[in-house]
Amino acid sequence: MKLAIRCITFFTALLFLYSLPGNAQNKSGGINLSLWKGISTQPCDSSQTTYFNLGLVTKLNQLKGIGLNGFSSFSADNVYGIQVSGISNVVNGSMKGIQLSGLANINGDDAKGIIGSGIANVTGNNLKGLGIGGLMNITGNDTKGLLLSGFMNITGSGSVGVDIAGVMNIGSGSTAKGIKIAGMANIIGGNLTGIAAGGLMNVSGNNINGIQVASLTNIAGGQTNGLQISGLGNVGVHIRGLQIAGLSNIAKSLRGGQVGLLNISEFATSGVQVGLVNYSKSAAKAKFGLVNLNPDTRYQLMIFGGNTSKGNVAMRFKNNLFYTILGLGSNYLDLDKKFSASAFYRTGLGFEISSNLSLSGDIGYQHIETFHNKYEADIPERMYALQARINIEYRLAKEFGIFASGGYSTTRYYTESKTYDKKPIVELGIILF
Repeated sequence: MKLAIRCITFFTALLFLYSLPGNAQNKSGGINLSLWKGISTQPCDSSQTTYFNLGLVTKLNQLKGIGLNGFSSFSADNVYGIQVSGISNVVNGSMKGIQLSGLANINGDDAKGIIGSGIANVTGNNLKGLGIGGLMNITGNDTKGLLLSGFMNITGSGSVGVDIAGVMNIGSGSTAKGIKIAGMANIIGGNLTGIAAGGLMNVSGNNINGIQVASLTNIAGGQTNGLQISGLGNVGVHIRGLQIAGLSNIAKSLRGGQVGLLNISEFATSGVQVGLVNYSKSAAKAKFGLVNLNPDTRYQLMIFGGNTSKGNVAMRFKNNLFYTILGLGSNYLDLDKKFSASAFYRTGLGFEISSNLSLSGDIGYQHIETFHNKYEADIPERMYALQARINIEYRLAKEFGIFASGGYSTTRYYTESKTYDKKPIVELGIILF
């Protein structure tokens, strides 16, 4: 016990003597034990280097070692080592090492190492390493490494590495390389090279070389070389890759693919569009959809009847060679039955035989609703029909024509693997516009 007391007394005296101010000590280094910046065992001047600091509201010239402060710490120059503070750490110059603070870390120049705070990390120039902020990380210039925050990461110039934010990543500079993950959005002012995953959206002001994934929308202001996936829509200027959306894809030019309910491209000469409705001002390399449109598409109204569906109204979308038809029909069953109706889709290929005469062929699918007929034992609630037709059309005027169709229809049950009816198709009708 006596030995322990003597050792403590010895080291306390040694610490006190080492921390006494003096010219040699101020120039070479020492220990700072201040209670606040006005009372310190080591005064601050431009020649001073501190190797150990323990105090409250401390002002140092330069720290090479360890600084521990329950309230605050301020270094007029650089810090090389470890700064730990209950509220904030402020470095006028560069920080190389580890900074931990309950509130904020602020560096006027570069930060290299590990920067962690309960609220925010602010670096005036470059950050290389790891930045962890409970609220946000802000870097005035380049960031290389990992940024992790509960709310937001902001980089002023370029970002290389991984940025993870609870709400948003914002990069106002020219480049962003790596992985950007945000609960709400990733907004990049320049180019993206890598992966951006946003809970709602991703926005890139220029080119994308990589992948954008969002539940709502992806927007690219330049060229996209890669993949855009969203739940609602993708918007791009020049697409050299693939757009996949739950609703719509929009691109000025397309050299790749679009998959969505609605695909729009101004120029799609070497692209592929797959969706319910595909539109391009120039013909795409391939279009697979219920309706394929371009500026030359003719929108024509068809009114016809026949032995299968007694009365029909349809819209035909006719291109130079291919066409699609969407329509509604009534009384698919015989006229002595109760009311029934149908909806149908057909796609086909047509040729002009002469200036007024044309020949076409198509295949189609027809959904049939029987309504109250479903209570009759021999008639199911709903059915479907697979059909094929050959059509001959004669134009009496530019926007009026007549046509006749012949083909074959097979009507089947949805719920059972059996056929309800088979019969030939005979139809007559008119075409307007």
